Amino acid sequence: MKSKEKYLPLLLFSCVALGIVIGGMLNFPERSLSKANARKAKIDKLIDFIDDEYVDHVNSDSIVDLTVNSILANLDPHSVYIPPSEQSSEVELMRGDFVGIGVNFYMYKDTVTVVRPLENGPAEKAGILAGDRILYADKSKLFGRKLPTDSLFNKLKGEEGSTVLLTVYRKNTGKKLKIPVVRDVVPIESVDTYLKLNKNTGYIKINRFAENTYTEFREGLEQLKRQGINTLVIDLRDNGGGYLEKAVEIADELLKDQELIVFTKNKKGTIKKTFATAEGIFETGRVFVLIDENSASASEILAGAIQDNDRGTIVGRRSFGKGLVQREMDFDDGSAVRLTTSRYYTPSGRSIQKPYTKGNSEAYIHDFEKRFESGELYAKDKIKVADSLKFKTKKGRIVYGGGGIVPDIFVPLEVKKGEENVGYVLNSGLVGHFVFEQLDQNRKAYEGLDLKSFLSQLYSDKTIVAKFQKYLAESGLEISVANNETLVKKYVSAEFARQLFGEDQYYQILLKDDAILKAILK
Repeated sequence: MKSKEKYLPLLLFSCVALGIVIGGMLNFPERSLSKANARKAKIDKLIDFIDDEYVDHVNSDSIVDLTVNSILANLDPHSVYIPPSEQSSEVELMRGDFVGIGVNFYMYKDTVTVVRPLENGPAEKAGILAGDRILYADKSKLFGRKLPTDSLFNKLKGEEGSTVLLTVYRKNTGKKLKIPVVRDVVPIESVDTYLKLNKNTGYIKINRFAENTYTEFREGLEQLKRQGINTLVIDLRDNGGGYLEKAVEIADELLKDQELIVFTKNKKGTIKKTFATAEGIFETGRVFVLIDENSASASEILAGAIQDNDRGTIVGRRSFGKGLVQREMDFDDGSAVRLTTSRYYTPSGRSIQKPYTKGNSEAYIHDFEKRFESGELYAKDKIKVADSLKFKTKKGRIVYGGGGIVPDIFVPLEVKKGEENVGYVLNSGLVGHFVFEQLDQNRKAYEGLDLKSFLSQLYSDKTIVAKFQKYLAESGLEISVANNETLVKKYVSAEFARQLFGEDQYYQILLKDDAILKAILK
């Protein structure tokens, strides 16, 4: 985490850059080749020449990857090739579970350190505690080796029901312990939390659209309805998207029968329209959808369906602007391709895909920098929309295509203008690492505290922001937080609550005095 300040925006937004791979390469006799197969055979033959004749030994697999990425760099920015080393974790993330021990950890001073065992997970059940250092998994040494993250995961993951013997150092007792942990299915939740903001208002935070997202959302909505809400806030901030179908299923719970949710069009001109059914469980209450510059893809499909049907109010800042649909296809070596196969359109007929130049993904990735320069993250009238791309909602309101969803209610960034990197730091892993190290100095001091007592103790500490400022400097970041002390203290307090009490408590603090929620609740 010792990146310089100028690289923070790139790190945060680089997740939107994607690439693609071609199909199987077949080697047929020359006289029987079609034009398409001849192109594929040329690539095969070139790789064979290099394997057989090139003066030095070359890893042909890496050449294939380079060739694939070079070819596909000339397509759209969202078609992506996923190598075998990354595909398994991608599959787990979108499937919504994996088989492992169930801990949040990070490498602290070259040692695998438990930030927090997952609630009711295998590690917690076995007695693993926050702050434990995992020294060995069976006979595999995990400290002092600078193991890559995927290697660490492979040591801790395994077959469901299998046992791994962890050798743990517990700092607060100074003892080494051997703890057997039975691996089990560990959920990766895509709905971070659902809770009540006040007597009538429910809140659901969705971090991505995975296989289990609709089920989690439906469960949360049913719980909130039982508690008597008549207003629903769906938070899609920093949600980069995922499965289109899951956004559609959620929209169906909010829209009335036969209202158009989205339609797609492929290169053959085939149009597929998706309509809501009569089965929605929240078709009449008030709806607010929160978006920001990192809300993309499936998030924009949901927001666009709500906005174009005049079903609710979109609040926040202009969304990312991704109007392309990818289909994932697997290869025999464990790699995969996400290939753009169609464009999607909101019910009013608008494409919200922002412009891109084929072969220039770098400019596309860094488009967000223009938003800072133009001032649109602080003032709605700075948002540039194309007058030629006007569309009308169901009730005749004007909306625009060509670059994201423009909110109905605009709310600027909370950090002061010119100090956006403070916001990136607060949303990075740095806050979590800082809080862990603060707790790790004396965990016994926090034992037995409830949330209220803890917050009283933390807010009486006048030095906490100064400690965080020092931590940033020690991490190599020359960023001053002096002008954003209140915001910094809120994020630090929320992270303390998360590590001590859980995710719901984190959001209880983070959402208090949230600028976008204030715009709604007032």
